Amino acid sequence: MNIQTQIVTWIQDYLNKHQLKSLVVGVSGGIDSAVVSALCAQTGVPVYAVSMPIRQNVVENLRAQAHISWLTDRYPNVTGLYINLTDTFDSFSKEVEQSLGSEFTSNLAFANSRSRFRMITLYQIAQSKQGIVVGTGNRVEDFGVGFYTKWGDGGVDISPIGDLYKSEVYALARELGLNQGIIDAAPTDGLWDDGRTDGDQLCASYDELEWAMENPNPQNPTPRQQEVLTIYNRFHTANQHKMQPIPVCIIEKDK
Repeated sequence: MNIQTQIVTWIQDYLNKHQLKSLVVGVSGGIDSAVVSALCAQTGVPVYAVSMPIRQNVVENLRAQAHISWLTDRYPNVTGLYINLTDTFDSFSKEVEQSLGSEFTSNLAFANSRSRFRMITLYQIAQSKQGIVVGTGNRVEDFGVGFYTKWGDGGVDISPIGDLYKSEVYALARELGLNQGIIDAAPTDGLWDDGRTDGDQLCASYDELEWAMENPNPQNPTPRQQEVLTIYNRFHTANQHKMQPIPVCIIEKDK
């Protein structure tokens, strides 16, 4: 059974086991969400593919809309939804600054808040349709460097491609026949106004980070490989709080 069939069957089995009726996927215009939404479409159950721009780069937004059209043209079980959250986010940002002051206006915090607004929206749709929110994170992001927003794009119910390296996601995209513009686009989390890519933020490509995950103790690494290992280990250590279960204080109670 190939990877594509395994994932589709796994999703179907999960839905049947838990008596769920629909799948909700946020579509960003990037390759991960495009692959996941296409796999969800193949289950045959109702799928809601949702575009949620917040001050979004026009090109990213157009790619997302084009992919949703691609889905709805091919799969009658897919419904495309569009909700522009820019005004909602702008109102929140303004209220934070006015009520809490400039010391609470971290640009990084606001970037992650964008992701959390999208998470809230996806769950609004999912609960209304007796469904679940489907994660779009791959193995490098979710279990390598922790490159996602806690309780944002990390707030999901299932993770169909969480065991796939980014290179495997690209291979699956080509197998699915996805738009070449999505495949060629530089990966980005879409949380910044300046168009920075994942590579800009991580200071390493996904191919390099995959290598670091597979080679934690290489023999005679090149200077660049050693640099990548340092980058990988820094992110992996700093983001353990995302990748591990919530710590619980276990109380020794008197008997």
